[in-house]
Amino acid sequence: MSEPRNDVPRNTDLPDRDGAPRTTAPKPAPKSRQTRPSTRGGSKPRRGAPVAGSRSVSRTSQVRQAPVPAPQKVSRYRRWYGTLHPSLQLIGLQLWMPLFFIVGFCLCYVFAFHAPHPHDVPVALVGSDPTLVAAVDKALPGEYVFHVYDSLAQAKRDVLAGTMAVAVDPSANEVFKASAHQFQVASLVPATLSSVIEATGGPAPTVTELAPLPAYDEYGTVAMYVMLAWCIGGYMVAMFIGIMGGPLRHRTRMAVIVVGGLVISLITNTLAGPVVGAIHGHWIELVLIAWGWIVAIGLAVNGLSYFVGRFIAAPAMICFVFLSMPSSGGAYPKWFMPEPFAWLNHVVVGSSMVDMIKHEVYGVGPGFGRGLLTMGCYAAAGLVLMFFGKQWWERRRISAIVNNRTTMFQDAQNANREFLGKQRDAELERHGLTSTETGTLSVLRDDWEDERVSGDVFTGGRDGLETETTPTGRIPVVRQADRSGPTRTGGAGNGPRTRPVPRVDGSRTSARPDGPARSVASGRADATARPDTADRSRTHGRHAER
Repeated sequence: MSEPRNDVPRNTDLPDRDGAPRTTAPKPAPKSRQTRPSTRGGSKPRRGAPVAGSRSVSRTSQVRQAPVPAPQKVSRYRRWYGTLHPSLQLIGLQLWMPLFFIVGFCLCYVFAFHAPHPHDVPVALVGSDPTLVAAVDKALPGEYVFHVYDSLAQAKRDVLAGTMAVAVDPSANEVFKASAHQFQVASLVPATLSSVIEATGGPAPTVTELAPLPAYDEYGTVAMYVMLAWCIGGYMVAMFIGIMGGPLRHRTRMAVIVVGGLVISLITNTLAGPVVGAIHGHWIELVLIAWGWIVAIGLAVNGLSYFVGRFIAAPAMICFVFLSMPSSGGAYPKWFMPEPFAWLNHVVVGSSMVDMIKHEVYGVGPGFGRGLLTMGCYAAAGLVLMFFGKQWWERRRISAIVNNRTTMFQDAQNANREFLGKQRDAELERHGLTSTETGTLSVLRDDWEDERVSGDVFTGGRDGLETETTPTGRIPVVRQADRSGPTRTGGAGNGPRTRPVPRVDGSRTSARPDGPARSVASGRADATARPDTADRSRTHGRHAER
């Protein structure tokens, strides 16, 4: 059996049965509390729960006091920024993204595509033709590099594999191209070589197509845009996980990436294939390829998100959109791109994805080996970043909590939350309503209408929802429990109280949840017999006039 507790205060505020005055007995000295009150079942302490800061191993040991964290140093700019409207603070802290987009498009897309020019384009030369080589070097210096082949069949295979732009057979005066691998190369290079050959006095060569493009992909851009859809889907799934799913475990994050990757793969390939008709066949193979790439990209972005937080969109778009798109070879081959995009063709995901799509659909390109190797490298890098990034993120998070450190974005979110709560309370009070602790509201009359919401669907109400000057900075919220005046206890009829609502004609009515609206004149008549009712009526009238 447990012994009664002596440190629990007893309820001694009742009178004695015999009517004699109660004598207060001396209270024993309270014992040092080693348990904390339970949060369930009242205020009685729960046995066995240690109090924060106490140690049950040795009562004689001295309790260590945690050091008080130093106050956070706030710059003058941050103090000034905190005086702005909370919603304006949140907008200002997100304007880095459109600025980043502008800079990224100008430095990557405009710079890469404004003047594509051939340089070091490999050309397979079957046999030898010193006259042709000298004429091309003189007319177009530094643009073409000739590689001598002894076998025409090997030269054709390299053109289909993408290692050679075209193959030239001087003995037959014939040029071989593969439009399915690179439409721009197949259009520009044979025409350029033909003009040089004709300038030397020779006849125009015959152009032979080794891998023609189908009619549903006339310019060979389907692989580039499908690749872009896969990249965007992969990095966006992991980006939102990094922004909003920081405390999630690794397996939960990976499950979302794997399942989300499968869904995105099914949707993109279904739309590009059966729905749009840009790709015919190969649906299952492309779904598997897309799934693997989306998961690999998602793992890499997920690992980066631990280190950059809510700014994960910046490195994700740099790696998988801004640098990957110009360097992929989908729009122009690497032999037409300036540096560093020509070198990045070997490492970006877009290059391997485009090669895998073209090899599967058209049978051209280097094959799946390079693509699978690149996919595995990105997935492995993502797993390594996840392993070390989770620990680093947890240490930073705990340090911020213990030292009471906040960021400008957190301050803006807290200020905006308080502002919206204050605005909600003010809006309810303006319409004669108050919310209870459970959030329930009274019901207005059926014919009630706020003048401010009248107007057309484009400009809204006549005066707008904000007719007064909006306060700025951190706004204290006054809840129902903090309001002055008597509070209502629980029980029957414990609904929200209402206040009079001003009419358009200037008269005031008092809306009650249990009956129709009554005029103020009848309220004054009742107030003659009940002074407290008159006081409440005057108070409610002042609130309604505000």
